[in-house]
Amino acid sequence: MRLAIDAMGGDHAPDAMVEGAIKALKEFPELEITLVGDKEKLKDLVGEQDRIDILHTTEKIEGTDAPVKAVRQKKQASMVLAVKEVREKRCEAAISAGNTGALMASGLFGVGRIKGIDRPALAPTLPTIHQNKGFLFLDVGANAETKPENMLQYAIMGNIYAEKVMHRPNPRIGLLNIGEEAGKGNDLVKEAYKLLSNAPINFVGNIESRELLEGPADVIVADGFSGNMVLKSIEGTAISLMTLLKETLGGSLYTKVLTGLMYGKLKAVKQHMDTSAYGGALLFGLAAPIIKVHGSAKSEAVYTAIKQAQLLIDEDVVGIIEHTFHDKHYDWLNSKA
Repeated sequence: MRLAIDAMGGDHAPDAMVEGAIKALKEFPELEITLVGDKEKLKDLVGEQDRIDILHTTEKIEGTDAPVKAVRQKKQASMVLAVKEVREKRCEAAISAGNTGALMASGLFGVGRIKGIDRPALAPTLPTIHQNKGFLFLDVGANAETKPENMLQYAIMGNIYAEKVMHRPNPRIGLLNIGEEAGKGNDLVKEAYKLLSNAPINFVGNIESRELLEGPADVIVADGFSGNMVLKSIEGTAISLMTLLKETLGGSLYTKVLTGLMYGKLKAVKQHMDTSAYGGALLFGLAAPIIKVHGSAKSEAVYTAIKQAQLLIDEDVVGIIEHTFHDKHYDWLNSKA
C-alpha cells in the first residue's frame, strides 16, 4: 500500500507531515509513502527511511489562493501532484493539510466523482462526550448550495463509512435541523427529511445542533452552508473555552496549585475531545480516497489520517459506494433524484 502526502500544505509543514509519516511506517510494515514537496527541505527530515520516496516540487498552493484558479495554474503544486499520483495509480490515496477548496478542486479534476454522486461532501469525524464515540458530519462546506437529493446521497455514503470504518452496525443517521419535529425547518430540510425517511438506512430523525456532542447519531447529514456554520461554531467555542480556562486557572497561586492537582484530569479531557484522534475529513464522493487534514494539524493528526486512509482502502469504501450507486437495488435512489 502506497499513500501520497502533500508535504507542503498546512501550518506545520513539512515537519508534521514527515513526523506523522515516519510514525505510521514504524507501525505498518506494508506501508509505503510518497512525500510531495521540496526535496532539499525534506531529505534531512526523512533521513534513511527506505519506504519513503520524495517527489520533488517547490510549488505549492497557498491558503489565500483562489482554489480552482490555483489548481489550473499551479499544475506542479505539491497538492496537485499528490492527487495525480492517485489518478495515475502509483498511490492509492492522498492526504493534504492545505487549502480545502483547492484539494476538492484537485480531486474533482484529478480523480473525478463516483458515477451517481452529484456533489462530493466534506466529512470530518467529530468527538462527543462519550469515549471513542465520534460522529461523521457531512457536508461541512464542500457545497454552499445543496439539493435534497445531495443530502440523501450523503446519508448513503455516511452509512457505508460508519459501518466499514467506524465499525458501527446499523448506524444511526440524523438530519441537522432547528427542531426535532418532522415539520420543522426550511423547504430543503423538509424535503431531505422525506427522502431519508424512505431510504434503507436507520434514520433517527432531526437533530438540533445543541445535541451534536452528546452523540445522538453516528452520522449527521447537513447542507454544506449550515454544516460549515455549525462546525466553525464548535471549533470557536472550544478555542474560547480553552482560553478562558487558561486565564482562570492561571490567575493566582491558589488556582495554579489546584490546576497542578487536576492536571491529569484536565489533560484527559483535552485528549478526549481532540479531533486529531479521528483522522482527517474525507472528500466523500470522489473516485479515490482523498483526505483533508486540518491546516493546523500536527504529526499525530497526520499519523491518524494515514491509519484512516488504510482502513478506507482495506475496506474498499469507495468501491462499495460505487457498487451501491450502480446496484439495481438502489434504482429508487435514481428515481428520487
